[in-house]
Amino acid sequence: MAGTTRIWFLRWFTTQLVNPVARLSVGRLPGVGILTHVGRTSGRRYRTPLFVLRRGDDYVFALTFGSHAHWVKNILAAGGCEVRVRGRDVRLVDPEVFVDPARQLMPFPFRLAGRAVLVTEFLRMRAA
Repeated sequence: MAGTTRIWFLRWFTTQLVNPVARLSVGRLPGVGILTHVGRTSGRRYRTPLFVLRRGDDYVFALTFGSHAHWVKNILAAGGCEVRVRGRDVRLVDPEVFVDPARQLMPFPFRLAGRAVLVTEFLRMRAA
């Protein structure tokens, strides 16, 4: 399936077991944040912990489960979201999915990990 990665099969495990534990602290740690977004059909608010890379006013997220993940679709439909990074909330707008097979924006360790699981898609948003 296009837009998926080698770890697509881990979605349930991650969302049901890893994310609830990670949400307890990741909003304060460097390199990770908690995205708050609204379900496009349910209207429910979701909080998703993710690795985040800041480039000026842009925030870049590696789509480790690909662009077909529900949280990505929710953000694209809404035109933005909020992210909690290093203890502060930032409104993000203008979401754009892009493909970068070389993972050029990622630091070297992330590039290696991204190559191992076939991550080539990224989501970029700018701070409002």
